Amino acid sequence: MNIPKHLEYAYSRIVDVADFPKPGILFKDITPVLEDEKAFAAVVDDLASHLNGANKVAGIESRGFIFAAAIAAKHNLGLVLLRKPGKLPRETHVIQYQLEYGFDSLEMHVDSLNQKDSVILIDDVLATGGTLLAGSELIAKSGARLTNSAVFIEISALKSRTRLSSIPVHSSIIV
Repeated sequence: MNIPKHLEYAYSRIVDVADFPKPGILFKDITPVLEDEKAFAAVVDDLASHLNGANKVAGIESRGFIFAAAIAAKHNLGLVLLRKPGKLPRETHVIQYQLEYGFDSLEMHVDSLNQKDSVILIDDVLATGGTLLAGSELIAKSGARLTNSAVFIEISALKSRTRLSSIPVHSSIIV
């Protein structure tokens, strides 16, 4: 485990929920972190410290939206939403990615980013890496430049780093 001193309190607020959303999964419930202003602020500050010159913040549905919106508002940056299929009303770029059992997709409005944009990609948890990789591909498809990606929690046992070797990733906490 790698828990930086400035995030120990935030980590203490995470609640492990066994067998959610299905048997065998240990879910990291971050809602207590979001409910606690000190913990939430510490996580937002840590993630934002990896902007690397980004002028846009892209958040992955759904809990990635929360951190991305807070970072964008605090740093006066644009916010881009990466959503599950059928949630965005205008023309979208679509990337399909593989899950442990099956496939899923992420979408982004085609006019959300352009080649002048530099983007930090935000999500809550890095598990297998499929969602983060799909998000980085959407950003590339738009012509924008990915400056960094950042997640609150990385589950190291799933070894997603090998899958993400082509993109920069910061994890606030590694468990």
